[in-house]
Parts: sequence; structure tokens; C-alpha cells
Amino acid sequence: MAGSANGGGLYLATSLPDALAALAERGAAGAPMAGATWIMRRPDGRAYVGLSRIAALRRIAVEPDQVRIGACATHAELAAALADLPECRVLAEAAGRSANPSVRAVATVGGNLCAHDFAAADLVPALLCLDAAVEVTGPGGTERLSLADFLAMRAGLEPGRVLTELIVPRQAVRSAHTRLPLRVAGDYPVAMVSLAATVDGGGRVEAVRLAVGSVEPVARRWPELEERLQGQALDPDSVAQAAKGLLDGFQARDGVEVPGSYRVRVLPALVRRAVAAALA
Repeated sequence: MAGSANGGGLYLATSLPDALAALAERGAAGAPMAGATWIMRRPDGRAYVGLSRIAALRRIAVEPDQVRIGACATHAELAAALADLPECRVLAEAAGRSANPSVRAVATVGGNLCAHDFAAADLVPALLCLDAAVEVTGPGGTERLSLADFLAMRAGLEPGRVLTELIVPRQAVRSAHTRLPLRVAGDYPVAMVSLAATVDGGGRVEAVRLAVGSVEPVARRWPELEERLQGQALDPDSVAQAAKGLLDGFQARDGVEVPGSYRVRVLPALVRRAVAAALA
């Protein structure tokens, strides 16, 4: 049900300025809403401002040096838009394999990043390994942040500020996204590994970004393994062996589906699969 800009319930904004004005009127009680898949799980009675009718926030623009992704684009739309971009393969795979088809049809990119208490968000590690940035818009204008910086502050995002766009650089990388789902967990992953690497003519790593999701409360890069791989052959077995020796740094989360120790234990196998897929 839609409400007026002055009332509670749900107000469906038709433009970004309209949404910002509605959020400003509601103050701390207002919250932006996109796909609503997470809100349907845990309704909290807040006054929501719907963003799904704002065409500019659903736009996906493939430019020569970057891809600009509106925060209200769905996972399904993102997977389709990136299907023919090999340098964005890791992100297309993350979007196209997350959850299940019904969720992918409505869950948005921005919602996936803003759900700060949802550790199993597929897009986050994929975007981290592609060195993505985000734009956040509020009454004071638009601010660009690295994704890592946004993840660190998103739980305390001030009322009235909205994640509006993602910017993904287009780089000549080999990439892949691997995940270990459990049916009992609603197809959400126990652990995920996203990889983006460039190699020289001899098959040795020139640059690599590797991110892990669903293991700790927040997805993050794996800098110790990235450093170990620099200048080495990008070989699935040797990379997995290197990963086995670098597991102590994870503070894994326990869950009703599996203990934290299991999430960490499967990482070398996921790393092996990611490297093999990237090389293929």
C-alpha cells in the first residue's frame, strides 16, 4: 500500500529527488526499499520509501572502461547484462547463481550490498575482487566510496542517504565465482570464493584479487593468499595448497547449518575450483 510523503507505511517514489525528499521528511524512521526480499523475511514496521519505480536506478550502462550499475537492478538483470563481458564473468556468475530464480528476479544489487547482517550475499566478494566502487547520494550530494569502505560503514549509514550506483572497472582479467550451497540453507552458500587475476605469457600471476564471502560476518579480500600467489604459476592444485597454509586468519561464523570451522575447511577446495574455472 502506498502512503503519502508525510505518512508511514510505504511511499513509492518516482524519481531520486522525490525519494530523497520523502526520506528527509521521515527522518530516522524512514528507510529506502528496493526488492524487499530481506524486509519480507524480517518486517520491522518502519516507514519505507520504495525505489523500484525510479528508472535511473535500474539502468546498467556498459561503457568502454567501466560498467555502471543502478542499485535497483535485479540479480537476473545484472547476469543478463554481463553475459557477453568476459572480464566481468565473476560478477555475472555471482548474480546468476545466487539464491534461486524467484529471488534473483526481484532481489536488487543495492539491497544485496546494504543488508549488513546478511553474510551470504553473493555479489559482495565478486565486486570486491573486481575493485568496484559505490556511489551514495544524500541531501549533501553524491559521494563515491570503495566497496570495502562502504561495507565498513553501511550499518551506520545516516538517514536519508541512499546507495544509488556501482561502478565496476573493465579490466582484462581471468575471473570466476565459486560457492558451496546447502539445500537446507535455502540455496545460500556456506562459503564463497571470487577470483580475478591477470597472468603473463608464461602463466604466472601478475596481479590477483581474491575475496571470500559467507565465512566471516562480512566478505573481505584474502591479502595473505594474494601476496603468496604474486609471480607464481596460476595452477589450481598449487594455489589450493597455498590456501591450506593460510587459514588461521579467518574468524569464521557459526550457523545453524554448519559450524564456522567447516566454512574455513572448504576454502582450499573452493579456491582450486575458482582457479580452474578462471583458466578455462
